Amino acid sequence: MSVDGGWYLTLAALLFAIGAFGVLVRRNVLVMFMCIELMLNAANLTFVTFSRMLNDIGGQAAVFFVLVVAAAEVVVGLGIIVAVHRHRPAATADDLHVLEH
Repeated sequence: MSVDGGWYLTLAALLFAIGAFGVLVRRNVLVMFMCIELMLNAANLTFVTFSRMLNDIGGQAAVFFVLVVAAAEVVVGLGIIVAVHRHRPAATADDLHVLEH
């Protein structure tokens, strides 16, 4: 028994919507960061689904590059978040003007 590609695309759209909602609504920087990662994983699921449906490896190659960019984003993003939280432990996304000093 095989699951139809439409179900995977629906799941990816739902995950992307949850991630976008989290970025727009939440003010905690770590939660926003996790929501961005959720949106990237939803895009990866879409790439893999279309790659499987079209019987083409290009989508899976795109997933590899997205994962590399996401890993670099995690390194840089968490470094910035830790630096901000050292100076202001209760900092929110609205307080990122701290980076100017």
